[in-house]
Amino acid sequence: MYLIYLRKSRADRESEARGEGETLARHEKALTELAARMHLPVGAVYKEIVSGETISARPWMQRLLIEVMQGQWEGVLVMEVERLARGDTKDQGTVSEAFKFSNTKIITPSKTFDPSNEFDEEYFEFNLFMSRREYKTINRRIQRGRMAAFQDGWYISGTAPYGYEKVKKKENKGYVLEIVPDEAKVVRLIYHLYTHGEAQSDGSLQPLGSYQIRDRLNHLCIPSRSGGAWSASSVLDILRNPVYAGFQRWSWRKIQKKIVDGRIVETRPKDDACLKVRGRFESIITESQYAEAQRIRTEKPLPKNGSNTLQNPLSGLIFCSKCGSLMTRASSNTKTNYHVLRCPNTQCNNISAPLLLIEKKLLASIASWIPKYELEWPEETPKNSASIISFRENAYKNILQDYTQAEKQLSNTFDLLEQGVYDIKTFQERRRVLEEKKSALETEMTRLKKDYDDAKAREKARQDFIPKVKSLIEVYWTVEDAPTRNKMLKEVLQKVDYLKETRNKKGQGKTANFFLHLYPRIPKDL
Repeated sequence: MYLIYLRKSRADRESEARGEGETLARHEKALTELAARMHLPVGAVYKEIVSGETISARPWMQRLLIEVMQGQWEGVLVMEVERLARGDTKDQGTVSEAFKFSNTKIITPSKTFDPSNEFDEEYFEFNLFMSRREYKTINRRIQRGRMAAFQDGWYISGTAPYGYEKVKKKENKGYVLEIVPDEAKVVRLIYHLYTHGEAQSDGSLQPLGSYQIRDRLNHLCIPSRSGGAWSASSVLDILRNPVYAGFQRWSWRKIQKKIVDGRIVETRPKDDACLKVRGRFESIITESQYAEAQRIRTEKPLPKNGSNTLQNPLSGLIFCSKCGSLMTRASSNTKTNYHVLRCPNTQCNNISAPLLLIEKKLLASIASWIPKYELEWPEETPKNSASIISFRENAYKNILQDYTQAEKQLSNTFDLLEQGVYDIKTFQERRRVLEEKKSALETEMTRLKKDYDDAKAREKARQDFIPKVKSLIEVYWTVEDAPTRNKMLKEVLQKVDYLKETRNKKGQGKTANFFLHLYPRIPKDL
């Protein structure tokens, strides 16, 4: 069985822009006809919609390589070998080794590469090397053009920042930014509140931080660019963006790669010292306003407590029942020195409660599970458990047989084309119908396989669940550190919904008048 792999190149996208037709459709037709002439049965067609430099950015290429390494395909049909790998040397080596060690052929309209032939192997590797050189040459030319346009003041980023719209200048010279009056007023308000402040009752001005500005904008019902509520990070991004003072920046968040635990990890740190040039657009604020905002932002003192150790044993578990936000730990705003769990959404009116009180009620609720689950789940395996697993296994095996039959039917279409029973049009229509059927069966097969695996995993977890709950109840309060407590809770809980609508009266601070809805790792209904 053979596979067709389709991917667009940069030149293909340019030809499509000139009206030369959809590339993948033309390539699929050409490779299908090639397969028919060579009597090669095609089992699947993988179409790479996204365009990425590396294999990690191309999901269908990742799937292809896995299946090639597993020996699933006799060969892969592709327009040129360059379509398989144009990334770095490591990616090219991965592709080369996958085809070599699995003895999988690469068939192109001009040549068939047999990995067992040392001359073909050398020619294949040479093609990949030349492809990489061509890619780097093209990329350098594009980056030089972008840099030249950037230094000339043209706006080269993808989207316009809040306060501006991106406009194409006549004669295709490039893009510039034009001010959006209503949004520009909001930008000026943000800078004014941050650098000067908000008028107080005594006539003085009180500068506001990003969180306070966020609250003011949301209170005034001013929509963000997305139409939703403002966030503090959005406000801070506006305050540190030099575009509002008439400058644009280059490589502000340049990708940096480093090896962590044997893997390449990409980060995009913010670099305020990046290259800046004056753009071909009008500024919204003055340079002095921008400079003052940067001075205030950079001179703010760092938090005294710089520890990254987890302090909240309920971290990542408690969610607000009203708005769905993840509840966070905070110090109480009363004279009593204790921590509370609160909803971070300033528009939500869910009332906070002492963290320790929530913790105690949570443990009591978990403890109440034990007699219920022991009653519902006796030590011996339930009679219906084995039948459920058996039923799902049979359903999966049945769909697998249908899928195998569809593959055979798809393979037979090539024989009928070769024998002259099908013409190209009939062959393509029949292949399309069978591929759609095969795809639907594959989706259903994946679902049934997951149901079968889930049933087996749930049965195993059922047997382990009660011992975990008992151990948690016995040792929880003897553990001092929050990270260990948090880990223990997450072994038996998926999440917990929290709701409190009535404030405690004076002297009733220890009353747990809130509601917790627990979601155990193992549902009661198996």
